[in-house]
Amino acid sequence: MNDSPRLLIVDDETRILSILAKLFDEDGYVVETSSDPEAAAVVAPEFHPHVALVDLAMPGIDGIELLSRLKADNPRLQVVIMTAYGSISSAVEAMRRGAFDYITKPFDNDELRLVISRALGVARLEARVEHLETQLEARFRPENIVGTSGAMVDVFQRIAKVAPLDTTVLIQGESGTGKELVARAIHRHSNRKDGPFVAINCGAIPPNLVESEFFGHERGAFTDARERRRGRFEMASGGTLFLDEVGELSAAAQVGLLRVLEEGELIRVGGERSIPCDVRVIAASNRDLAEAASGREFRDDLYWRLNVVAFQLPPLRDRPEDIPLLIDHFLSKYSDEIGRGIEGIDEMALSLMAAHRWPGNVRELENTIEHAVALASGPLISAGDLPPRLRVGFEVAVGTESPGAGGETEAGAHDLHGAVTRAQAAVERRMILQALDGTGGNRTEAARRLGVSRKTLFNKMRALGIAGAETE
Repeated sequence: MNDSPRLLIVDDETRILSILAKLFDEDGYVVETSSDPEAAAVVAPEFHPHVALVDLAMPGIDGIELLSRLKADNPRLQVVIMTAYGSISSAVEAMRRGAFDYITKPFDNDELRLVISRALGVARLEARVEHLETQLEARFRPENIVGTSGAMVDVFQRIAKVAPLDTTVLIQGESGTGKELVARAIHRHSNRKDGPFVAINCGAIPPNLVESEFFGHERGAFTDARERRRGRFEMASGGTLFLDEVGELSAAAQVGLLRVLEEGELIRVGGERSIPCDVRVIAASNRDLAEAASGREFRDDLYWRLNVVAFQLPPLRDRPEDIPLLIDHFLSKYSDEIGRGIEGIDEMALSLMAAHRWPGNVRELENTIEHAVALASGPLISAGDLPPRLRVGFEVAVGTESPGAGGETEAGAHDLHGAVTRAQAAVERRMILQALDGTGGNRTEAARRLGVSRKTLFNKMRALGIAGAETE
């Protein structure tokens, strides 16, 4: 079906149907007409109109009954009622039941065009809002926080348990681990999901403006306060307030935040009246707030007020088994968004990504995939499509070695098979060392993380000269 606007016209007078069909066909509408309201109710679900133009007085079921049936099938459908001047009261009743507008017969063509155009605009706007809400729901549902590692399974389970409650949540983890994604997932699955989700980066607010940003201000409260302004707590009323990087708040700001959390009400800067505060607070920090509290860099009482339910998001380097899943997820996302037919990633590029330490965590990996999809020249992402920071190990491994150092000839040093073998060995060595480091030297757990058997791991360690392979 094309993108042209679709208009259903229902009137028992075939002459009027013919005139209106010609009028709107010339305006670019796809028009479906019916002189039988019962038949119109049947055809509408298949035609899926944006707007319906319906006569009020028809034999059988009248326009109000047809309106009810059409809206029951498609609540977004905008229905315009046509009525004689003497039946305006019935048209008003149709408006009460969900009609967009009514127009009296005889009508001016330009006036009718304007009414239908306005109805079409509303229909398209509502469809756009629904589409965006669907995208938002999809993006922030737990299924899109990708991972099958034990740590991530625990995160999913905790989201499901805590989301329906009004409990304050503290999310900690390195930058790029997905703290806001978890906060939004909690909100989207809470009883407050129809309320606002308001996010604020506490580290980005100048200290002298924190109180105004949080709690708002009255007109004249300070030099630039030319009008009353609501703060983020009021903006989030009935919903969720996400305080990102809460550990960066000054001591004075921490006191103000603690007071609101304890009392459940706020006072705007320059105001005198207390305002009830119906907000669920989710805070996040890339600092260890327990350590900051013990060192008196963060208020101990505020820490415990925030830390009712805690999430600790693992860095990506501690869950390497999730990297292939994340790669597939972001490949699909950016192949669609950028419009590239990328089918996958070749073995060398995958090895390089698996061996990378990902200091920027999931955010860095997503950025890397977007970069690679944009630059890929074929259906598979190759090592050359990756950002330079990921190719360092590859370029060193395939670099030219002097004949004296390894006994290779100049030709051997540039041999493609030899270059790939050295690169593969360099990547495997790095991955094994990372896995051993991440498991405290536990070779069984390291093998599990790498997706190989214990025997295969020992054989690789021996071949690569990694200490610890002397005894199996």
